[in-house]
Amino acid sequence: MPDPRLPCSWTQPLCPRHSGPDAAAIPGSPRIAEPTARALHARLLQNAALRRQRGLERQRSGRRDDADYWLHAAPVAVKKACALRRELAFAPLP
Repeated sequence: MPDPRLPCSWTQPLCPRHSGPDAAAIPGSPRIAEPTARALHARLLQNAALRRQRGLERQRSGRRDDADYWLHAAPVAVKKACALRRELAFAPLP
């Protein structure tokens, strides 16, 4: 079992902490309930961080085309999160 304090590597084929079926990607699986505005906002920001991480990993491995794509995709996810926050206008965190 990997150390839970360490982040998972995208190069690792199957991470025991994150393996298993993805309900959103399996046809016929039950629909996941609508997330709250905060949960969706947090998920979009997490996606942005993961995209940036993928881009940096691709850059280190010399895969420049992939790196450019992922490094461009990260700010797009942040913009979506910001737009969602403005659209839903939920109360700020204390």
